[in-house]
Parts: sequence; structure tokens; C-alpha cells
Amino acid sequence: MSRPPRLPSTDSLIPARPAAARRRTLLKAGGTLLLSVVAPLPAGAAQIMAVRVWPAPDYTRVTLENDSELKTQHFLVPDPPRLVVDIDGLGLNNTLRSLVAKIEPNDPYIKQVRVGQNRPNVVRLVFDLKEEIKPEVFTLAPVAGYRHRLIFDLYPTRPVDPIAALIEKGDWFGSRPAAAASSANPASPLPATPPAQTEAGTDAIAKLESEMSALNGTPPPQPVQPTPSKGEAKPASPKVVRMVTIALDPGHGGEDPGAIGASGAREKDIVLAVAKRLKAKLEQLPNTRVMLTRDGDYFVPLGQRVQKARKVQADLFVSIHADAWISPTARGSSVFALSEKGASSSAARWLADGQNKADLIGGANFAVQDKQIASVLLDLSTTAQINDSLKLGKAVLSEIGGINRLHKAAVEQAGFAVLKAPDIPSILVETAFISNPDEEAKLKDDGYQNQLADAITKGIKRYFADNPPMAKSRQT
Repeated sequence: MSRPPRLPSTDSLIPARPAAARRRTLLKAGGTLLLSVVAPLPAGAAQIMAVRVWPAPDYTRVTLENDSELKTQHFLVPDPPRLVVDIDGLGLNNTLRSLVAKIEPNDPYIKQVRVGQNRPNVVRLVFDLKEEIKPEVFTLAPVAGYRHRLIFDLYPTRPVDPIAALIEKGDWFGSRPAAAASSANPASPLPATPPAQTEAGTDAIAKLESEMSALNGTPPPQPVQPTPSKGEAKPASPKVVRMVTIALDPGHGGEDPGAIGASGAREKDIVLAVAKRLKAKLEQLPNTRVMLTRDGDYFVPLGQRVQKARKVQADLFVSIHADAWISPTARGSSVFALSEKGASSSAARWLADGQNKADLIGGANFAVQDKQIASVLLDLSTTAQINDSLKLGKAVLSEIGGINRLHKAAVEQAGFAVLKAPDIPSILVETAFISNPDEEAKLKDDGYQNQLADAITKGIKRYFADNPPMAKSRQT
């Protein structure tokens, strides 16, 4: 059995030179001092233009942006776990050294990083890790203002389960009492037997239908009880446990800022703020739980957003964006659903084409894209899903029309990759035009963000009032 290459000591990251010719710089990384020689860059060496670190629960991404494509070799060293990366054709510069200070103490996977000129024209990075990881190292071609990028994605050896993450946060049981939530086994993704309802929380579906039916003035449907035979005891009514799961998808994130307004507001920040407000409001509804595809500033590939929603068996998928156009006069809110036959307008097609490029900008590793994800994005959209999506979109659009001008009065359709879950009604909400200075100011305003969250919540309630989520009911 071959052994991994022996990891050099910290000092051996630096080529030996006469003591008089050395000028050392102390770089502090998580309490460890790294000695690095400041030497002239080799002729023709590539230049690192920027370094960025994006820690996230799912994985940590490290990005090196440079002026040419780089070649790398990497290997893992156990006990303690480390990732060693050698980058050819590169000289050590101050920008690359700044990577040391960009590792935050709360990074879930990286403890610290050491940087050194391992040998002429080769820079070595040593990532000291908090746990064993499965690295993906790949390059991205220049796109959308970025130059060449070298990407290190550090995934845990056991991928984060979105259901387990909801349980750990206490979100799996939605607004149910804490006592009911604590009765589930936190080690398993789903409770083996749903807990019985208390008097305070009887019949989840009836409660949900009662609240939602009030919106359109219709009485909630009453369950049909079997008539017992003469002399036979009346059977106890079965209690139904039905949690409604909603997946919220704040667009863009991390390497992909989305559209940027005239004052510098970034779409990725605006939509994450709106999504968090919307999550809080939806979780106030009875028996409702909410999953965010991202809850921080990091990028999630489009297919993984769909996969996350399917893993938690979401009843709805709502992707949140802020529109942009070449003219600053364009304004208004829009709602989109998937189309099997083509876009409903040239503008819808243009928007979908732009949104579908998120993987190129945000940086997805297409070499290892899961085949199941690819099949979802390409093959599995269904007529039933699209019809339900249009109903959901209409309900949400009508509510948003009460707080903002509508860019289009009807739900539009186009081939958005992120809406292609085959079994989940899915819509994309363009909250307003961030490219319009007036609407950019509204999007940055806490009050307007709250209005948006209220409107989308009302639209979702209206949709469920007409389309009760009965199919996945469990009985105890």
C-alpha cells in the first residue's frame, strides 16, 4: 500500500537561500506563524488578481482569480487532515498571501491555510482542515467580468442532508409546539411514527384549511365519517399530521452577485434579505416549515437547488430575484413559471437565458454534475407541475400587484432551469427592477421588503385555499 507524499514542514515551503539574501515576512494564520520569503516573481509567472473565500454549511469554496489558466496538483494528508495544493507557473505575491487572513474562525471546514513558494515557479497551499473533506479542484473560463478562476470546493465526506439540517435547526416541525418536536428522534431524517396531536394542535389539515378558506369566504371541507352499524361503537376519527414544506430559493450568491443597481445594491443580498423575511412569516402559519436553498452569501448550483427542494419533499418552490434591464426606466414586479413549449415573450426568454447562466458565473463543476440532477433539468418537467405552477404564480402575482406596479399583468413562462422540479409547483418572483434607481431604493428599504414578504405569503395561502395539500398526508 503506497503512502501519501510526506508533507513538508512549514519552513520547507520556502526554498533554501543564503541567510543574508533572505527577507522574511511573518504571516499569522489562526495562531500559527508562517515564514515566507519575499522573492522576485519569476519571469512570465501568472499573477493572482484576487482571492475570495465562501464558507457555507454545504461546503467551503476558495477562489483564486488570475490572469491566465493555472495547472495544479493536489493530495490529502491524514492525521491531522490537510489538503495540499501545488500550483504551477505561479509566483507568490501579496494578493495570494492575503488568503491567510481570509479564513474565518467559524469556517466549518478550514482551520487555517499556509502559503509558500515551494520551489521556483510553484506555489504550495496547505489547508489545515477541521474534518476530512472531499475536494473538487477545477478552473473556470473568463465570464461576466471575471478573469480565469481556480476553484477549490471543500465538501464534507458525508454530505449535509437538508432534512437533517432542518431537524437540527428545529425547523422540521414548523410551528408545532416544542414538546412535539422534541419527541422525534433527531438522529433520523423523518420520525418513524408522527407524534399524536394534542388538543391545542388537533388536525393540521383542518386548521390550515380553516384559515385559508377564510380568504375566499368558503367553509372548509368536512371529512366524511363512515356510519357505524347498529350497536357498533363509533370509530375514533383518525388524526391527520400534514406538514406543509416550502422551499425558498434566494437567487445567485457567492461568486454570482446577480444584477447590481446604480447605487451598488447587489441582487444576491437583496433577495436573501427578502427570503429570510418571507421564511419568518411563512413559519407563523400553522404546520408550515420552510427550507432556504442558501441562508448565507455562497453559491448553490441550479440543479442542487432543485435537488434540495426534492429531498425535503417540498410542496412549493419559490425562487426570488430582482429584475434588471438595459434601460433604467424598466420597472415593476413579475412572476414566472416554467414553459415546455418556449417563452411567452422575448423578454421572458432573455431573462431565462440570463438566469440559466448562473452556473457559469457562480461556478459549477460541470465535470462532476450528478446525473440525476441533469435528468431533472432536462427531461422531467410535467404538464401537471406547470399547471399548478401557473395557479400559484397567479395567486402570488395578484397579491404583489397590491404593493407594486406589475411589469406584466399575467404570469409569464420560460425555460428557467431552476423551475424544473417535476413534482413541485415552482415559480420565480422578480420582486422589482434593481436597474431602476427608484425601485432599487425600494428594494433596499426594510418596509418594502416586509410588504413583499407579506404579499407572497398571502399569495401562497390563497393558492393552498384552492389547492389543499392533501396528497402526502400521514395518519396516526
